[in-house]
Amino acid sequence: MTTRPSEAPSGTTESDQITREELQLTTRNHGMLLEALRYDVTPLGMHYVLVHYDIPAVDEPTWQLQIGGQVRRRIQLSLADLRARPRIVQQITMECAGTGRARLSPRALSQPWLHEAIGNAEWAGTPLAPLLDEAGLLDDVVEIVFTGLDRGIEGGHDQVYERSLPITEARREEVVLAYEMNGQPLPPQHGLPLRLLVPGWYGMTSVKWLSRITAVSERFEGYQQTGAYLWRQHPDEQGEPVDHIAVRSLMIPPGIPEFLTRHRYVERGPCQLSGRAWSGSGPIVRVELSADGGRSWTDTLLCQPIAPHAWQAWTSTWQPPGIGDYELCCRATDAAGNTQPLQPVWNLGGYAVNAVQRVPVTVRG
Repeated sequence: MTTRPSEAPSGTTESDQITREELQLTTRNHGMLLEALRYDVTPLGMHYVLVHYDIPAVDEPTWQLQIGGQVRRRIQLSLADLRARPRIVQQITMECAGTGRARLSPRALSQPWLHEAIGNAEWAGTPLAPLLDEAGLLDDVVEIVFTGLDRGIEGGHDQVYERSLPITEARREEVVLAYEMNGQPLPPQHGLPLRLLVPGWYGMTSVKWLSRITAVSERFEGYQQTGAYLWRQHPDEQGEPVDHIAVRSLMIPPGIPEFLTRHRYVERGPCQLSGRAWSGSGPIVRVELSADGGRSWTDTLLCQPIAPHAWQAWTSTWQPPGIGDYELCCRATDAAGNTQPLQPVWNLGGYAVNAVQRVPVTVRG
């Protein structure tokens, strides 16, 4: 586990109490209820949502996507133009880079996510790579910048939301410009009328309310690229960019909850446990279950992937040895050999926190 600094850096808090500013963020954004893990495809209204600034007002009939910068041919496309192009549909598990932030101490003052900043939707759109080919990237292009319509102030800057991708990532065949979600036009909170989708990367990369794609010959230095979403221990560090989703698993909390604490109660006898696992570094090869807080582990039954970038289901039958209190945990390992840590790894921004889920359970006689 990474050593924590002795004092809370600027922009963090040692307090376990949620601040008023964080509460304001939680009323605007929401996570996925963990019982929704039972669905292969997350229902539209249950998928996690994070809106950095405001949802922009977009006039769909006049909206156009601009493709320019270091290209041989500038392109303008309406939504109808994009819908007329080759269409692909794929299930993609998306997760916010700030997931688990609220469990760190000190924690960054931002959206205080616990476990639920996830969702697995069915997205439809047109591949990005052919559009880049049609525009004709010049030889000196190193990155592609994606600009949204949402505006705000962050890090002391008045800005629109922008992120970039290296050319090799932007040209992946599964990177799409999406205009549908679960068979419906994109909801406003998910980027109506068009958004970028980068499978395997954290959600901040998949720019919403997309308005412009720009080929650039120098590394993009925008705030969302170099001021935020960095893995670092101190504000003075340059930091490493957060990109691919870390290996992770979640279980559907068993039994029934106590209203305020969400503590779980189950009846004595065989208890069916199930959940999902995913990673941005390849398929999941193993999910293990512990009933003693991570001291001992048993393998679960892992289902085959339903799509290359979608989560995988797992299931297990737990036989409590008696009545009393237990702590259930699940942990996943991906094809690249990455396994979830038992404890959170601290970092300044509270990014990519993928420690095992811990579910306190009381077995009643």
